[in-house]
Amino acid sequence: MSVARVLGMSLWGLEGRIVEVECEISRGLPAFVIVGLPDSSTLQARERVKSACANAGHAVGEKKVTVNLSPAWMKKSGSGFDLPIAVATLAAKGVLPPGNLESTLFVAELALDGSLRPVPGILPAVLAAEKSGVRRVVVAAANAEEARLVPGIEVRSARHLGEVIVGFGGKAEWSRRALFDVPEREERDEGEDPDIERERLDFLDVKGQKRGREAAEVAAAGGHHMLLLGPPGAGKSMIASRLPSILPPLEAQRALELSALSSIAGDFDATRGLVREAPFIAPHHTSSVASIIGGGSNLASPGAVSRAHGGVLFLDEAPEFAPKVLESLREVLETGEVSLHRTRGVATYPAAFQLVLAANPCPCGNADARGDRCRCTSMQRRRYMARLSGPIVDRLDLRLRLAPVRTLSGASREESSADIRERVCAAREAQNRRLDGSGYVVNAQLSGRFLDQEMPLEQSDEAILVRAVERGRLTMRGRDRVRRVAWTLADLAGAPRPTSAHVASALELRGEDAA
Repeated sequence: MSVARVLGMSLWGLEGRIVEVECEISRGLPAFVIVGLPDSSTLQARERVKSACANAGHAVGEKKVTVNLSPAWMKKSGSGFDLPIAVATLAAKGVLPPGNLESTLFVAELALDGSLRPVPGILPAVLAAEKSGVRRVVVAAANAEEARLVPGIEVRSARHLGEVIVGFGGKAEWSRRALFDVPEREERDEGEDPDIERERLDFLDVKGQKRGREAAEVAAAGGHHMLLLGPPGAGKSMIASRLPSILPPLEAQRALELSALSSIAGDFDATRGLVREAPFIAPHHTSSVASIIGGGSNLASPGAVSRAHGGVLFLDEAPEFAPKVLESLREVLETGEVSLHRTRGVATYPAAFQLVLAANPCPCGNADARGDRCRCTSMQRRRYMARLSGPIVDRLDLRLRLAPVRTLSGASREESSADIRERVCAAREAQNRRLDGSGYVVNAQLSGRFLDQEMPLEQSDEAILVRAVERGRLTMRGRDRVRRVAWTLADLAGAPRPTSAHVASALELRGEDAA
């Protein structure tokens, strides 16, 4: 009887937990048993491992094989446990010297012929391994570039289980046919590269709508949430879709988090490095709560709010979304992360995004249009707008009503996204200098206490906001959000602190006035 141990990885959200894969080979009727709360995909590893080991020259099904995934109380999921189970089994059989396997993490799926296949979530898994003190990881060749994005850890890759056996001091025999070769990545022929397509979206395309363009600039500079209200064709979707084109590149930590989220979702392209451009996520109004927030029966997968981390989440035709979907955004907007609770654990994903809502003024959309084309009753209009609840609207810093564009004069003077982005980056740099060491990054994150103690307004300007609160025109949350926008306006203007004009403009952008 012999026992061998190697390391695997279990992911809950972006948090990785080291799993000790133990294998014992003993006398008894031939059997291959996996214990330690494996899910169905992990439990089925026994058939893949037996076939893969046989195709590497080492049959493992002639004795009783018991595999334990420790800690046993934690749910294990995914086919990434195939390789560590196979390596532990071969080490228990004596094919591999156990001393060579110490402090090495194995993550890969096995094909029946023994070839190694990629699995999602390699980037967060290797990040967690590096933090846990693991010195070396072994992954499929198709995951190698992604794993090497993490500095300070040795990455070994293989195309076949036989290569892993030989690489760790064992002997193996396997067919070296072209079947096991990973093909070279081909150039993108079909479809447009999404980032190239995004670069073509420019604010030069937005004709008119000066106030909408200015509001988008303020939103980008301070990271503010925004509501665009107007008739069809006013430019709401055009403005929202071009908002990422004026956002600055993601900072290193946020780029790493977004890349890890893309890795878990299975759509991360490691050949292009970390994701540096702000994402733009626009789910359909029929989307469910699970697709927006995240969810799943076993390991909760990231939803749209997490895939928009560091970028823009755009809900077009916002009143058409189910009320439960809109209300589920409340806590996420305040905390910047989402925690998905399951029976055996909690998956926490970052979700610091800019929310942009677009809505028509009434069901037919013509309430603000030229002429008398709206046939909606006043009750229908109120019911339609009531679908956007007060708590959600109160969390939006900018609430802008767009009128229909009635003239194209002056369109040639519109600015490009590159010109606007320069001012946005300058404003962000001013915020970074002012907020250095505070734990905040942009003005939209500032708490009321921090604004009171570190960034107070002039007494006369503060009195205007206090009067608005007393008259019921602003909530206390709305007061803080007006102050945040005022500071963003000052940063865009290069002013050291907000003036009365900035406070008045912030009230106007929120849909309030100073009366």
